[in-house]
Amino acid sequence: MGKESKPHIGIFGRRNNGKSSFINAIAGQEIAIVSDFAGTTTDPVKKSMEISGIGPVILVDTAGIDDVGELGAKRIAKTRSIIKTVDLAILIIAQNIFGEFEKQLLTDFTQQNIPTVIIHNKSDLAAINKELKQVLSRDFPEIPVMEFSTIDPFNREEIIASLRKTIPPSAWKKSSLLGDLLSYGDLVLLITPIDIEAPEGRLILPQVQAIRDILDNDCICVVAKEREVDSLIKVLNPKPALVVTDSQVFLKADASIPKEIPLTSFSIMLARQKGDFENYVKGTPRISDLKDNDRVLLLESCTHHVACDDIGRVKIPRWMNSFTGKKLHYDVVSGLNELPRPMNDYALVVQCGGCVITPKQIKGRLKPAIDADIPVTNYGMAIAWMHGTFTRSIAPFMKIDSHTTDYL
Repeated sequence: MGKESKPHIGIFGRRNNGKSSFINAIAGQEIAIVSDFAGTTTDPVKKSMEISGIGPVILVDTAGIDDVGELGAKRIAKTRSIIKTVDLAILIIAQNIFGEFEKQLLTDFTQQNIPTVIIHNKSDLAAINKELKQVLSRDFPEIPVMEFSTIDPFNREEIIASLRKTIPPSAWKKSSLLGDLLSYGDLVLLITPIDIEAPEGRLILPQVQAIRDILDNDCICVVAKEREVDSLIKVLNPKPALVVTDSQVFLKADASIPKEIPLTSFSIMLARQKGDFENYVKGTPRISDLKDNDRVLLLESCTHHVACDDIGRVKIPRWMNSFTGKKLHYDVVSGLNELPRPMNDYALVVQCGGCVITPKQIKGRLKPAIDADIPVTNYGMAIAWMHGTFTRSIAPFMKIDSHTTDYL
């Protein structure tokens, strides 16, 4: 599992409330810098640890929400930007102080549908008082509130149990990519071009993930380049129950694979597991509605070496210009960086497969567009629409997710 695709747990609160000390106590090791000076943590810091019953997670240590000055305002902005990327939020309070900073954070968590745990830290100095307990139980009845002391973490296991109970299972229980399309012993053909964008000596992550998923479901996996597909499909016995292709060669695959054999792409496979599949299906046809001087946002989930024929930065814009016949403008944002302009400036958002980030992070990136009624799609669906293979590419999943057929 890639680092960024693990469940993310964000630690939030004021400066000097012991956020970094809390992380070290829960992790059982010093993975965050601790200081008596307020504001030691500046930019969000990510650290890996293992939580029994959940598995590998990323703990995100954030700057104090009460930071001051011009630099402090930038740190607070970075802290707030992290909110939409986490699967669970831990709000650290101390000394019975609970005010507007904490209320705003809890409002932000609620708006992003992020489950939350409140930790009253430094209980060795002052236990949580009756008045604060009443306020929290009245205003936030669904949020567990727990005492903790990093000096004497006697209830560490109880805290971890609460995290395990609160974090949504969807954050750490990975659904199968293809399992509900397959039966025991089925043969699946993967079409994997080896071109200038392919990493030296290895397959790209979605291809590796597909191979593992097929084997986990007790099926047979055959991998071939697109040039060998025509001869291979004639001799394969049994015939494939499913073919998954790289989006860039979908036209070739569509011509080579008999129509009675289900065919989809790696990107659409990932869109269904990790993205907002229904909104992708609904938004993709609106590529045809783009007008001159519309601006398109392309969201990459990782930072990678940009090749001369890069799929997101070169091929998709070229295909989109040709398909629409319009003069379009493009912004590309990699990783989880901020957008260069307001979301309302865009007529379309195109998200990559997202193999290295979490479903929560993908949906968090797309939420502002969906809330503003800006159509969203992903690389694979956009390519399929522009090449006339959209209906076939999503058909394998429509049999399972039949309610999405309303959008076709």
